[in-house]
Amino acid sequence: MRKTLRIILLTVTIVAGICLVQACKGPKKDAAPFTFEAHPSPYNLSGAQFPRIEADSRVTFRFNAPNAKKVQVSIYNVPYDMVKDSSGVWTYTSEPQDAGYHNYWMIVDSAIMLDPATDAFIGYSHMCNGFEIPDPDGGFYELKDVPHGNVLIKNYFSNITNGWRHVYIYTPPDYETNTTAKYPVLYLQHGGGEDQRVWIEMGRTNLILDNLIAEGRVKPFIVVMETSAAYKPGEAPPAMRQGAPGVARTRTPGAQPVPAAAPPAAQPGQAAPPRLRFSFNTYEEVMINELIPWVDSNFRTLSDQQYRAMAGLSMGSGVTRQITLAHPDKFSYIGIFSGGSIAPADIPENSNFKLVFMSFGSRENGADGLKAAADELNKAGIKSVSYVSPLTAHEWQSWRRSLREFSLLLFRD
Repeated sequence: MRKTLRIILLTVTIVAGICLVQACKGPKKDAAPFTFEAHPSPYNLSGAQFPRIEADSRVTFRFNAPNAKKVQVSIYNVPYDMVKDSSGVWTYTSEPQDAGYHNYWMIVDSAIMLDPATDAFIGYSHMCNGFEIPDPDGGFYELKDVPHGNVLIKNYFSNITNGWRHVYIYTPPDYETNTTAKYPVLYLQHGGGEDQRVWIEMGRTNLILDNLIAEGRVKPFIVVMETSAAYKPGEAPPAMRQGAPGVARTRTPGAQPVPAAAPPAAQPGQAAPPRLRFSFNTYEEVMINELIPWVDSNFRTLSDQQYRAMAGLSMGSGVTRQITLAHPDKFSYIGIFSGGSIAPADIPENSNFKLVFMSFGSRENGADGLKAAADELNKAGIKSVSYVSPLTAHEWQSWRRSLREFSLLLFRD
């Protein structure tokens, strides 16, 4: 009965988490003004001046398309019309943008295109460009003159999926020099429409941990980042499922791309419109039976349950919840970032979790009830900490801060 209840609650929470990503991400009316000198986006190619981050957090975009009839820049999946000058260059200056990382891309005569002047990143299940607005609280994820760890890109063959799996792995600064030391491991999951790259490229996991380790605030540990997309031979990727309402347009990262408007509601006697259905069962098999043993065999890890953690953002919280609660013998720490909460009834009997960490941005649905959820776990004898990121929504600033706060609590005893 307890197992059945956990499955029901997991299903409800995953659906709720997918709905949460619909929260709009607009200018923070309650944020204090923060000014700086105008500068090219840090992701621009060498010498490229645009996009340019203006001193008031507006962003100016330029795109050369002299033969195009219409060009727009889409910021967080919301398109804005650009203006063409006599030389065929299109320009747009945005409203002030929130601090942190932002996805964008160009729409040229209805076709999605990348801006060739900047780096490309994955989001919304396709490649995007990105820009970064400075944050007065952003020093914890900046590149500093401190010892740095390594980010390794590794491959291993999965017999379950009959294919190669690609893994990003962060090792702490002393991993190469202190060759007798063994380290705890955090398995860190991405959101919907993303993959193993994002926690390094947008999340800046390596810089966050380098800085915390240099300050002596965390014990060094390894971070493993792999995509949760895993399918057995003949198994179809996520498909549309009948019986649930459509998903409205979203402006937030970590979510699957969605239509401009929700499908119409079902009429009496008709099936409800479809929506995406996620299944993490195959990835659960891969992680437990292949990934974790491979990591423990190829890196100097502390392989006991008490030295292993798992966390994820948005959809990755659903992955984390499913796997950790089904395998309490494997994990000691759980991190749920912008993905609902965990209740005492979800926790398996005779489990020994050291911490359940849950977080939201203050502008997300769910933030108000987070402390109460943590209090219920603590009353039940399950150590829990809640964290609400000030003045942020369903975005990378929430998740960068969540990773920082979660890391401060890991592997302390």
